[in-house]
Amino acid sequence: MRRRRSGRNMSKIRGEVARPSYREKIITEGMRVVHERGFAGSSVRDIVKAAGVPQGSFTNHFQSKETFALEVLNAYYERGREFTKSTLLNDSESPVRRLKAWVDGMLKSYNQNGQWNGCMLGNLGAEHSEGTDLIQQRVCELFVEIEHNLTYCLKAAVKAGEFPGSINCKDWAIFIHTSLEGAVLGAKATRSHNPMKIFRNILFSQLDAMKSSNGRESQASKRA
Repeated sequence: MRRRRSGRNMSKIRGEVARPSYREKIITEGMRVVHERGFAGSSVRDIVKAAGVPQGSFTNHFQSKETFALEVLNAYYERGREFTKSTLLNDSESPVRRLKAWVDGMLKSYNQNGQWNGCMLGNLGAEHSEGTDLIQQRVCELFVEIEHNLTYCLKAAVKAGEFPGSINCKDWAIFIHTSLEGAVLGAKATRSHNPMKIFRNILFSQLDAMKSSNGRESQASKRA
């Protein structure tokens, strides 16, 4: 004899079918909206419309729009984590070579295909509107992590004899990162890649000059 399912179990099954999880879809499509329009310029209606989901599904997954933005920031940053591991943190490669590869990769990921959206971390960090304190705090934390990874690579370059031991690796890391963000913002504002090209050319010239200078000093010390 077949046992009948209890009403509670049937309700649970119907509920699971009726309310699928749209969380990842909202984050993925909402990230594009926030990147294009900023936090203040992106309404919940805009986000769920882009995701193609009912508006009520947003509150099922996120306590607030700010909570959603924090999730988007984390997802955006995670996209580049593997690239960072293969460049800045890859101890099997020359530190200077992997630093340049990281800079090139970052620049190529911004303001491409006619979309002048800039860097979402920089965009949201600079945005001043009601309810963005936690967002700005999270951006600062991610910036610190980026600069820590740059510092790691620069210290490796010093250890490998590619850069002189006299350089302040932490200051250089902050300089590289903030200059990159500024170049990306300049490109976004002017609708031109020229600011990013100028940043790259000057930075790489400085890195090459430091490397060459340190090489000459090392040879001189050996002869002495």
